Parts: sequence; structure tokens; C-alpha cells
Amino acid sequence: MARADGGLTGVVRTFRPDEIIVSKTDLKGRIIYANEVFQQVSGFTEGELLGQPHSIIRHPRMPRCVFKLLWNTIESGKEIFAYVLNRAKDGDEYWVFAHVTPTFDSSGKIISYHSNRRAPKPEAVEKAAGLYAKLLTEEGRHADRKEGMEASGRMLMDLLGSLGKPYDEFVFSL
Repeated sequence: MARADGGLTGVVRTFRPDEIIVSKTDLKGRIIYANEVFQQVSGFTEGELLGQPHSIIRHPRMPRCVFKLLWNTIESGKEIFAYVLNRAKDGDEYWVFAHVTPTFDSSGKIISYHSNRRAPKPEAVEKAAGLYAKLLTEEGRHADRKEGMEASGRMLMDLLGSLGKPYDEFVFSL
């Protein structure tokens, strides 16, 4: 599993532009499929990943409000694109440009979620990291984690409103 001390190494991992990290989760976010690229980049084996919550790779510098937006979007049956900072098993980190979609059965019911992650553009990562740092600061200003997440979520929505862009359009503009 992840480092016992929960530590970060400060080492940034990358993967090739022609590689795609792929995973599928059940409705509760537990991993039911992880391709070889996911395993290689994250440092986890398939056995260590399957059945685990996708948050096994959650990096502490990712604002909770971004994940709330992601889950709200896919649970409503829509797709979402996002820049995400992940943590590898050994504490290294890696950025991805994620495309997350619900998977539907023949009756239109959501049965799982699918995520393809590509290597992000460095300039987009720099912009996303700056925004995420501000959102994390807002989250940290609140003693209650839920209040912090809601406050940073409002901050993100206010930013989008001031830009006149929905989230996906904003992400593609980075």
C-alpha cells in the first residue's frame, strides 16, 4: 500500500504522451479494472489496486472540492475533464489530464465509471497547481472539513462565473 508514514517524496513521475492510464470503478469508487500503464505509473500491482477505493492514489494537494465536483458530475450521468495530481505508492507524484465518464447498462442506469488519463500539458499543470493551492488554502481556513470543501467549491464556482465559463470549458482553456 502507500507509504506507512503517508509521506511524499517530492519526485514527479511522468508518462509518455502515447500512453493512457485507464481504470474502471464500481458505483462506490472501488477499482474494478486498472490497466498496465496505471499500475506502472502508480507503482501499485493489480492485486493491490483491485477492490480498493480510487482514492488510494489521492494526493493531499488535491482540493476536495474538485473531487466533489467530479463525483457530482459523473453521478448525474455526465462526463468531466479535470487536471488531477495523484500520489504513487512510494510517495512520488504525477499529474494527469483525466476524462471520467459513467458507464450505462441497456436501460440507461449507471453501472460503473470509466477514466482515461493522459499526460497533461506542462503549462496547464502550472495553472491548475496555482488554482488548487488557492482552493486548498481556503479549505484549510475552516476547522470543519465539510465547511472548508463547500467554501472552496464556492470559490471555484465564483471564479467560473467571473470567467463566464462552465468547468469543462475552463479546464480546456488552461
